[in-house]
This record gives sequence, C-alpha cells and structure tokens, in this order.
Amino acid sequence: MRWFFNFSSLLVLLNFGMLNRSCEAMSTKRILVYGGKGALGSVCVDTFKAQKWWVGNIDSKANDIADVNIVVDSKSDLLEQEKSVIDQLQSSLGGDKVDAIICVAGGWAGGNASSKDFVKNCDLTYKQSAITSVIASSIAAKLLKTGGLLTFTGSAAALDPTPGMIGYGMFKASVHHLTKSLGASNSGLPAESTVVALLPITLDTPMNRKFMPTANFASWTPLDYVSSLLVKWCNNESRPPTGSLVKLETENNQTQTKIV
Repeated sequence: MRWFFNFSSLLVLLNFGMLNRSCEAMSTKRILVYGGKGALGSVCVDTFKAQKWWVGNIDSKANDIADVNIVVDSKSDLLEQEKSVIDQLQSSLGGDKVDAIICVAGGWAGGNASSKDFVKNCDLTYKQSAITSVIASSIAAKLLKTGGLLTFTGSAAALDPTPGMIGYGMFKASVHHLTKSLGASNSGLPAESTVVALLPITLDTPMNRKFMPTANFASWTPLDYVSSLLVKWCNNESRPPTGSLVKLETENNQTQTKIV
C-alpha cells in the first residue's frame, strides 16, 4: 500500500498537532508550591500531581515529582532570593501565569528572650516564615492569574502571646498581617484573586511525632486533609473570603475550619 502526502496535507497535520498540544497546555492548571520538599509541601505536590495539575516546586531542595524545581539558596538575602526565584520562574513559565500559589514553607523554633539561642531562632523563623511569604506575595503580584489563589501558613498559636517561642510567634503573626493586608483593596494582587492563611494548631508530621511521641495524635491535623482542602480552594470550591485567617481545629481525628 502506498501513502501519498502533499505539502498542504502535511501542514494541516502539523498544525493540528500543534493546536492539540496548545489546547492541552491551556487546559492544564498550574500551581506553585513554596516549600514543596517539606513534609506538608511534599504531600501537596503529590496531591496536585494526582489531580493532573502542572506543579512547580520552590524550595532549597528539589522534588523529583514536580514538573519544575526552582531551587533557592537559603543563605542569600531576601532581595537576592526574590530576584533568583522570579527570574527562574519567568524562564520556566515562558510567559504563562499560574492558577494558584501555596506557601507551605516554615518550621518551628522555641525560646524566650533569655534563651541562649533567642536571636538565632528569631533569625531562623524569619527566614522560614517571613521571607518565604514575602517572596510568594511578589510572585503572586507578577505571575498569578486573575481570580487566582494565594495561600500562606500561619499558626493558631500566634493569635495569642507566645512567650516560650517568641520568634516563631512573631513571624507567624506577621504572616497573618500580610494576609489581611493583601486581602484589602489596592494590595497589588491581580483582580478577583483570593489570599488566605491556614492556621493549624499541630500538623501530623513525622518530625512532630518524633519529638512529641506521647502526644494525642487524634488532635493533630493530617497532612492529606490540608492538601485536599487546598485542592478544593484552588478549584474555587468553598473558597473563604479574601484576607481570611482559617484556623484548623482537629478533635478525635475530625478536622473543622474556622475563620478567626
């Protein structure tokens, strides 16, 4: 059997293939996970990939599951980190924008003002919570779609004084303030976008279990609950009003959300 193609037929086939790939690219939802190699971040990357999202990871370490990894030098200062992240993202996205940015970077460090490592731990929690949230905000202003979602990770504990973990509470509280400010008018975020902060009490992570082995795990919030909740919000299902602080309350393995 002989096959005959003329030049016009070949062009039609090529254009059809390019159009098909273009339509697929347009229909694929895109999310950036800031802290996508951490305990919660890794679960979020896995969850969104399972939902067929394009996932970009921003972290000091690569996540092999992600479509793109933006590796951050955590030793550089805020300005250097922000420039590096934005430059890498613009190159990777090629002019596209993203549907959502979830900042789940963070960590914990304790100490009151007389503690040996007080200033050191304040510096650490500043880098873990404040720097990452500020850069995520800058990304959103430049690369989030109209009507997109930006989320941060605050802390229920930081709603009150935290004398035993001053640095942690101080910078988590700054995340709460950032959320409310970005949720107000003229904040610089894209039109119709939503910004929300999650305020867990205790997340059920391997590290928390290691250091608190006798705790009541039934009162800890599962990571897959958080990632599933974020999927709903990213799909604009039951999304809270912009500027909301959403507390996660878990009791007897049942989690509820509460806007505070």
